[in-house]
Amino acid sequence: MAQGSIGIFDSGVGGLSILAQIRRRLPEENILYFADQAHVPYGPRDMQEVREFSETITQYLIDGGAKIIVVACNTASAAALHYLRRKFPDTPFVGMEPAVRPAARTSKSLKVGVLATPATFQGALFESVVERFAHGVDVIEQTLPGLVERIEENDLNGPQTRAILKDKIVPLIDAGVDTLVLACTHYPFVIPTIEDLFGSSLVVIDPSPAIARQTERLLDENELRRDASAPGDVTYISTDDAYALVTMAVHLINTDGTSVLVNWDGRSLRQKKQN
Repeated sequence: MAQGSIGIFDSGVGGLSILAQIRRRLPEENILYFADQAHVPYGPRDMQEVREFSETITQYLIDGGAKIIVVACNTASAAALHYLRRKFPDTPFVGMEPAVRPAARTSKSLKVGVLATPATFQGALFESVVERFAHGVDVIEQTLPGLVERIEENDLNGPQTRAILKDKIVPLIDAGVDTLVLACTHYPFVIPTIEDLFGSSLVVIDPSPAIARQTERLLDENELRRDASAPGDVTYISTDDAYALVTMAVHLINTDGTSVLVNWDGRSLRQKKQN
């Protein structure tokens, strides 16, 4: 049995929603969680830039012992997933795919709203998912500028966050949408607020459990499961403030761990002592 770690990366705290589900399903595994908070959010950035970030982070995680990489970011998956699989052929990858398929099966009005960043909608991955799974279903795209930043600030239910959600989701409901796809890993943290605002008028699809199942499947398929009965360790790596990242992880998903601060040096990453 392989001992290594599950490497997970995102631009910020959004991927913690994926970490929580993986931790629940695979408690014995060690996890390296990388948050590129110096560059959050990825959504408005150029796709090539996000691809370069993703390649460097992936190499850092592999060098640190990652045996599988979970790209816990819809924008990075859209920009870089196919490239990363070619670049690192010996490493299994799990990426984020907008959950259009289960939403299309769930919707009674045959109108599905997808909440994502502009870069996610620009990627070929999103177009492919819609073409494959949205036959006979009207898919309406919606971006939520500023929401990732509010979640990074731990504002999950404040006036600004609620205003963003109401401003962007009400038009979808008016258009007949009855099912929402959360195509950004930050967004599951505001599901309680969405439910508070809109009640049972919407079904919200959270992809996190499916990503955890896929991670487990690939570990088994490649004989990479850790042989241990005790819970694994979690290491939180940030390019901005690793202590704050751990604090957010404890608050959002009740999972403590050690902290590592790294700095960008051009296109390279260097570990730094955090004061």
